[in-house]
Amino acid sequence: MFEYKIDKEISLQLIEPSDAFPLLSLVNESRPYLREWLPWVDSMRSISDYDDLIPEWRTQYYNNQGFQAIIRYYDEIAGMVGFHAINWGNKSTSLGYWIGEQFQGKGIMTRAVHGCLTYAFDTLKLHRVEIRCGVDNHKSRAVPTRLGFTEEGICRDGEYLYDHYHDLVIYGILQHEWKKLNSKETAL
Repeated sequence: MFEYKIDKEISLQLIEPSDAFPLLSLVNESRPYLREWLPWVDSMRSISDYDDLIPEWRTQYYNNQGFQAIIRYYDEIAGMVGFHAINWGNKSTSLGYWIGEQFQGKGIMTRAVHGCLTYAFDTLKLHRVEIRCGVDNHKSRAVPTRLGFTEEGICRDGEYLYDHYHDLVIYGILQHEWKKLNSKETAL
């Protein structure tokens, strides 16, 4: 099983079928908060909605296409983070994430994404990672900004969100940029 320890508080784990109930509970507790920016929230209403997704997410990992992981904060599920399909020809991927409302503001997502980037560049030897966020989703945009991503542009009407399209801002970071940023952190 995949487990990636970020620090003493946070770890990432490949989702197990037994995680469906606590994951759904977290979505239910944070539904209005998550629904503002995530188009899948309304489709996750029962444990059975995870029946096909969890095996797909596990297959993604076993097929060396990245992972979808639960974020454990002091062993409690706080959200999810993961890679969309890896383009091995270009050694690139994109990263998505969400966190339950009660876990907001603790630096959990920044540390989880930092761990994913370390894994992407050091273990998978990828060249580029991209993150797309709603232009007005300032909390989500703060994560790539904090981690040294470059804002590369706007994808107009890039995502359909329930009853309207909204623009996405595209952030990217390259392996050599990540290495340089992290060598500075180590030197401090």
